[in-house]
Amino acid sequence: MPPPRVLIVDDHPAVLEAMRLLFRQEGFAVATLPDLSRLLEAARDADLILLDMNFARDTTSGAEGIEAMRALAEAVPEVPVILMTAWATIERAVEAMKLGARDYLTKPWDNARLLSACRAQLELHQSGARRSRKHDRAEVDARGEFSSIVGESRELLYVLGLAADVAPTDATVLITGPAGTGKELIAEALHRGSPRRARPFVRVHVGALAESLFERELFGHVRGAFTDAREDRPGRFAVAHGGTLFLDEIGTLAPAQQVKLLRVLQEGEFEPVGSTRTQKVDVRVIAATNADLPAEMAAGRFREDLFYRLQVIELHLPPLSSRPDDILPCARHFLRRAAEKSRKPLAGFTPAAEATLLAHRWPGNIRELENAVERAVIFARGERIDAADLPLERSAASAPSATPLGELERAAVERALREHGGNISRAAAQLGLSRAALYRRIEKHGL
Repeated sequence: MPPPRVLIVDDHPAVLEAMRLLFRQEGFAVATLPDLSRLLEAARDADLILLDMNFARDTTSGAEGIEAMRALAEAVPEVPVILMTAWATIERAVEAMKLGARDYLTKPWDNARLLSACRAQLELHQSGARRSRKHDRAEVDARGEFSSIVGESRELLYVLGLAADVAPTDATVLITGPAGTGKELIAEALHRGSPRRARPFVRVHVGALAESLFERELFGHVRGAFTDAREDRPGRFAVAHGGTLFLDEIGTLAPAQQVKLLRVLQEGEFEPVGSTRTQKVDVRVIAATNADLPAEMAAGRFREDLFYRLQVIELHLPPLSSRPDDILPCARHFLRRAAEKSRKPLAGFTPAAEATLLAHRWPGNIRELENAVERAVIFARGERIDAADLPLERSAASAPSATPLGELERAAVERALREHGGNISRAAAQLGLSRAALYRRIEKHGL
């Protein structure tokens, strides 16, 4: 198999030479360009492009880098581009991410972080064809670490297929979706499927942290940093060194916290509270949120540069109500587990119970379904769980509509598109779908 081909574009000869030596030493085939004159021609032979944002006639604004990114997005959209930028042009880097750049790194760069980012994007690029076909449960299960996540729907299998491709890389992942859809389960599976599996998986519910405790929890503190600091205490980043840090409810961060988190994501370093000594850290970050971060950015409550730093890869888990094919497999899984725990030899659900489960809207998603089944197991008196055993409001679990499911789906998609003037992102968010899932439904219904 030929080595991956990396194209490095920078107008500083010393940078080109340093990167050329680094990548060749790591087994890459390397091409370099000192300017943008032959960029599109050279890009067609590349598997990955490292693009500087600033060039000789435009040393600070990054405008030339934006022009180059726009041309690359049109000419070779399939080739991943990683930007190299200084802090002064981070806003331009974010603008380029909107045009299709996959990641951005600041100068001066760290060799290990640079190589890790490049390998992650190359792996994702090479697995793209496999990912588009991955809608088979057996194929996903064969990938290993995702077999414990139960479900049959096409939407879930697409997410699991993408997650299986992402897991072996060091790419930062943002998991989105309503509360209770299983975001933490996906994060754990990503860690188990990664080379970091033998190192710690550290969970932090950032929404539960008081603003005054945020720095201490994430970065730790040294003795004497504050009144009760009687000894040094490592933060979650230090504890997760070499492993994975899962930041849940990332959308709740206050602006000051966002700045502090961005710095450690950018540079891989931080100072514990009360210390002037910088500490390096090697951590893969997986974040999750049920918030609409694009809307939060538009309202000025969430930083764009942090969003694009976190959203190198986004995995969207739609609500359970939009993937009914997952309801009964999950319910049966929870029944087996709860029956074993309570030592009740239950054989399954009655047809009436299954109809009730399918008719319920499940606003609490998988978490609500699990709780409902566990309670039903406790109260069940027969060999199977019946509809009367399920702790569901009758008004919310009425008989299924006589309208065919396909017609209901089409109507819901049409309504969401109409309400948002054809904006795919907003319509998908309203429906609890990924953009890809909404496009599939648009094609399915001929809209």
